[in-house]
Amino acid sequence: MKTSVLILENIRSVENTASIFRSASSFNVSKIILIGTTPAPLDRFGRIRQDFAKISLGAEKLISWETTKSISSAIEELREQGFQIISLEQDPKSVRLKDFKTSDQFALIVGNEVTGVSKEVLDISDAIVEIPMPGSKESLNVAVATGIALFHLC
Repeated sequence: MKTSVLILENIRSVENTASIFRSASSFNVSKIILIGTTPAPLDRFGRIRQDFAKISLGAEKLISWETTKSISSAIEELREQGFQIISLEQDPKSVRLKDFKTSDQFALIVGNEVTGVSKEVLDISDAIVEIPMPGSKESLNVAVATGIALFHLC
């Protein structure tokens, strides 16, 4: 069984973040790391965010999660623990998701709805994977893309 961690880099939408938590619980993700502006399940007073809970359906209670400002230190810590660092992004160096094989421990990074995974993170990733887009749109919603990636990688 694979061990997976999700890193959400500056996701803007509480709905997307909560939906990702719900999908992550379905694929036995062991931990979610929230970076920067990514909404957390609790408000600044430590209370459950009702808008988050409505969409996640309690997944935030089933998965370990934490917030941090420094994505590079989170990546370095995971790498030291033996995790393969994978970014989900359209990039000239990316590999088609269905052709990619993960190690038994991996961290999947997904990025902001508009700007995607930052260049800084792409540069320090072990691999970059992408979902082929043969239709008329060039990208998917971040929550949808994360679910597809988890299905293939887990």
